[in-house]
Amino acid sequence: MYKKQMLFQKIVCMLALIAAVLVFVGSLGLSTDLYDALSKTILYPDYDLDYTSVTGSRVYYDMFGFNSDFTKVSIVLILVTLALFFTNSHSRRKYYIGNYIATGLVVAGEIAASVWCIPQIASYKSQFRNNVDFEALETFSKDWGTLYIGPDDTFWFDICYWIFGILLVTACLLIVNLVLKITVMKGEQEALASGKGEANG
Repeated sequence: MYKKQMLFQKIVCMLALIAAVLVFVGSLGLSTDLYDALSKTILYPDYDLDYTSVTGSRVYYDMFGFNSDFTKVSIVLILVTLALFFTNSHSRRKYYIGNYIATGLVVAGEIAASVWCIPQIASYKSQFRNNVDFEALETFSKDWGTLYIGPDDTFWFDICYWIFGILLVTACLLIVNLVLKITVMKGEQEALASGKGEANG
């Protein structure tokens, strides 16, 4: 049993790190298309976001602060997830206090990041789809040779949902692994105690 659990914990820890890296990738990609398509439509972004050739294009600038924080959160999440490897939670046969703390921090970080990011991403996606004048954007893109994206071109918004879904799944798997680890350690202790009892008997 312990061999299967050891393999499981290695896989889960690697998945947690991969998920954190994917969050970082999502944070970088989220505003890429919006920048290429919308940033040049606003002539004076430092003064008036509504002075634009395309109504609603201010969504890019509205989400700029969130996107910056999103990237910072993803970096912190990667660093926190590395605690699993610093404490050897991926390979240690017996868990100690540091392993429990590392696992708890990663699970808490994954859940907190998801709860903070998902509603805001949904809100900005809605703002993009409902507020941007896509006919004006298409005309602008033809006149100025910029990227045109339509109301259904929400790849990065949508992929972020999948990324956070993966992140939440890894949080659940880390909890499952912790329960399995405790069960296995308890079973080994009982077997050891039973063996000692038989030897003494």
